[in-house]
Amino acid sequence: MKEDTTVQRGTGSYFPNLRSKRAYFGAWAQLSVVQYFVAEAAVIEAWAGPTPYDRRIGLISDLGAIHCGVFHDRNVCSPLHLLMNASFVVQGLGLLMGALLLNSALLRIAAHPGIRVSQAGDGKLWLAGTAVRILTGAAGIGTVIVGLVPEDVGSPWHFTGAVMFFLSGGAALVVLGILWRPHTPISWFVLACGLVCLAALTAGGITAMDVPEPGSLERLMGYPVTIGFSAAGLVIAQRVRQERKAARAQARATQA
Repeated sequence: MKEDTTVQRGTGSYFPNLRSKRAYFGAWAQLSVVQYFVAEAAVIEAWAGPTPYDRRIGLISDLGAIHCGVFHDRNVCSPLHLLMNASFVVQGLGLLMGALLLNSALLRIAAHPGIRVSQAGDGKLWLAGTAVRILTGAAGIGTVIVGLVPEDVGSPWHFTGAVMFFLSGGAALVVLGILWRPHTPISWFVLACGLVCLAALTAGGITAMDVPEPGSLERLMGYPVTIGFSAAGLVIAQRVRQERKAARAQARATQA
């Protein structure tokens, strides 16, 4: 595929600005969701339940439970629940910032340099790019809710937030992976992350999480979302960084 590929439909076209601070910060905000894995490992290490925490059995939300005791037939005790819940909120804010700062045009082309996008026409592509942003924002809001409303406070909002994160996050990655297919090989990885998440979410809904390893099933819903968005953020951050570096080199050469 040529670097100067031009979208044929529409009355005008332009090159998305890959050198803006907005794009750079948006990409790094999305990449920042990877901090979740560090926080989860630390919280699991501090687990004080009667039995060691097992990722295959224990639900993710148990790590953010405020109280020690029996919750839905599970013995939970997470001394670092504040860290876990803060991580959920930070993860959600990262997704929200990515949705707000990364525009639809840049998302459509995976921040691939030298590709024109149309200003009009290509309605399906613009709609898909906008859908990615909306779904990413919804996933961010969902995980912020999960962090602000722990599982043991007696509110249905925790479950609602979790479903928002899984469903919206998985759907966003599926659409993004399809959009990115002409622009980067990592599109297949992003697409696979979305499909794994949605398949696991479907299985969880059908079984009501009554499976031998509910922790494993829930992590098949959540981990791919975090990994997929991190991978997408990394791709965009690297390409934006390269363009900004080239711009600085060009500016120095002009001044010389």
